[in-house]
Amino acid sequence: MSSWKLNADYLRTNGNEAALRAAFGSLDAVFALTGQRVARDPLSEVLKVEVAGRHYYVKRYHGAGKHLRRWLGRPRVKAEWQNLRHFAAWGIPTATVVAWGLERKLGAFDRGAMITAELARTTDLARLANTRDARLKDRRWVAGVSRQLADITRTLHAHSFAHNDLKWRNLLVDEGSGGNQPRLFLIDCPGGTFWWGPFLAYRVIKDLACLDKVAKYHLTRTQRLRFYLDYADKRRLDATDKARIRRITAFFEGRE
Repeated sequence: MSSWKLNADYLRTNGNEAALRAAFGSLDAVFALTGQRVARDPLSEVLKVEVAGRHYYVKRYHGAGKHLRRWLGRPRVKAEWQNLRHFAAWGIPTATVVAWGLERKLGAFDRGAMITAELARTTDLARLANTRDARLKDRRWVAGVSRQLADITRTLHAHSFAHNDLKWRNLLVDEGSGGNQPRLFLIDCPGGTFWWGPFLAYRVIKDLACLDKVAKYHLTRTQRLRFYLDYADKRRLDATDKARIRRITAFFEGRE
């Protein structure tokens, strides 16, 4: 059984519907695509392809894992496209999902794919940190990006959703234009899902700790505190906030 869908709204407004349907019209067509390989692991690969002058990222899954994983649970590729579509519905800037689907044989996951439009002129925050980019020393730039990140993270958690891999490499920032602040985008979320009660509380701490794991080496204590206050939507810390911050900063102790 095969299920494959195209984002009709994107195709209508993009202006290259015929070319996109030819390239991405079926799962067979998507698995026949060639392009620049960006990443690869035992279960999946990511290609960068060009269609009608625009770039797209094609993530293809060749398997769901060993044994029962082929039958049980949500395939990672399905989680990826569902989560990105959740983000868009919640007003979180993210990559546009252009096409998605999967194929099962005898009830077991066989293959699947997701295609997203390139976010042009963007760089992930991890790259900025690794290259010690001068923007991380610009207080105004950091403040603007930090406020956006606080809003994104608060929105996720307000929907009882935890990203589970909220690392700087999954956050893209553009160059800004016309005097506008740079815009932050959240991408890649195969492990995110909904949680409740103490399970959500733990995952919230993990998300915030993942962000702070890099931030503590590149941002000041004041900047990190400002991010938390924006996230919590408060002017000052109370006892609960202080206890949570201690949990955040201690989360990865002994594991780095």
